[in-house]
Amino acid sequence: MNIPLWQYLVSMPLYIGILMILVELMRKHYKISAIFWILALFTFPLWDAQLDGWFRWVKTLSVLVPTALIVGLGRIAQHEKREGWWTFFRKDWVLWSLYGILGLNILEASLKDIALGNYFNAISGFILIVTIPLYKSKKSKRRGWLISKEKPGDLLVYTDPVWNFLYTTWNIAFVYAENPGFAASSLCILLAAELYPVLKKRPELYVTARVYTLAIHILIRATYDIFTPVMDSSAFENQTVVYYWGLVNMVLSAPYIFWYFRKRKKAPDLTDAL
Repeated sequence: MNIPLWQYLVSMPLYIGILMILVELMRKHYKISAIFWILALFTFPLWDAQLDGWFRWVKTLSVLVPTALIVGLGRIAQHEKREGWWTFFRKDWVLWSLYGILGLNILEASLKDIALGNYFNAISGFILIVTIPLYKSKKSKRRGWLISKEKPGDLLVYTDPVWNFLYTTWNIAFVYAENPGFAASSLCILLAAELYPVLKKRPELYVTARVYTLAIHILIRATYDIFTPVMDSSAFENQTVVYYWGLVNMVLSAPYIFWYFRKRKKAPDLTDAL
């Protein structure tokens, strides 16, 4: 589908702006956000018409279910210190699970990269998994992951700007290779996640912004394709670009892993290094 340049220039910034507004609302109104994402799971009868193949189904379930049940209920339980059955969501498994789910989502895409022959980009994905800040148990004085005691009970993850950038360029390279038609819309959610913590001057909100922008995007794609008519980017497909983009990502990621473990050795929980 040939789309005029002006349409990208209008639709993409508009989508980025809408995403950032929604992230702000979901951060500030965490109870409403939890209810919204739980109700969103009931749209599953619509998914079959939009999702094709194992990767789409796994991606959709591995994003929407944790956003609703772990992020949503976990923020309420831990921030408000709720008792009763809520104590289940006040335990360490909540943040360990989110740590694992982030790694799982990168792994899913990296395995797909391998299936597509994009080995360099897959290596970058594996490096990103290894360098996710670890979650420490409550016995640790400082942690890479936590749900804030301050209102509104934010999910805080102490990644650093270099990791965020490497994740962004790795992810968009993957989408461009796997389904170039959705590369433009996927770039929007990645840029929204990058810009939101910068504008808030709170880099620890990057993962929160990424969780909500990805969940919004996945929900839309699973229920109805609004992106193809307004920002289909399949015309930009180029396998040479795929190859060299993956190569550049690997070259950028390789020194980062050495920096990461060097800093981790000096500050095991990484918060001293950030």
